[in-house]
Amino acid sequence: LLVVGLTCLFLVFTYCIERFIVLWRAGGRGDVPRFVHHLKQSVDGGDVGQAIEACKRQGGSLGNVMGAGLERYRALRGTRADGKEVIEETRRAIEEASALESPILERNLSALSTIASIATMIGLLGTTIGMIRSFRAMSRAGAPDATQLALGISEALVNTALGLMTAIVAIVLYNYFTTKVDSFTNAMEETSYEMLQILQAKKEG
Repeated sequence: LLVVGLTCLFLVFTYCIERFIVLWRAGGRGDVPRFVHHLKQSVDGGDVGQAIEACKRQGGSLGNVMGAGLERYRALRGTRADGKEVIEETRRAIEEASALESPILERNLSALSTIASIATMIGLLGTTIGMIRSFRAMSRAGAPDATQLALGISEALVNTALGLMTAIVAIVLYNYFTTKVDSFTNAMEETSYEMLQILQAKKEG
């Protein structure tokens, strides 16, 4: 069980490093509020090409989603499709791109949550086995086996400490990453809504 507990702790740190790298890349390059401001200015000014280039330079999840919508808008703008159809197709492109980005942002979070749940149970199981070993050493006829008694108590305490430490670290990291993913999702939804409102106003105008 000690090996299982150490494996869980190793997996927690592995997922932690992987999530930090992925979410750092998902944030893109540069300041996000400045990018959003520049994007809305370009779209409002009718320079969709510049807005698309800004999305490519940003390179994060937000830039990918907004870029996909603007690419679809630019492709349909010169066709015979009416304004409402162009906006709906742009909205659909944004939703499709967002659906592709979400699994990347949420990957391995379920595994982290599972480890946080079972690490404590593994620790308690190790504690129980260690106490069984301790009581077995005490139940022998004559003087108790001090070595086995100490080994059982030590095993119980080590498993408890390892299980609790793994669970605490996993829960903290899970909550942190979940909050980051939620902030990415909210930013994508808010920016896409504002951009579609600008495009719709320009079409109606």
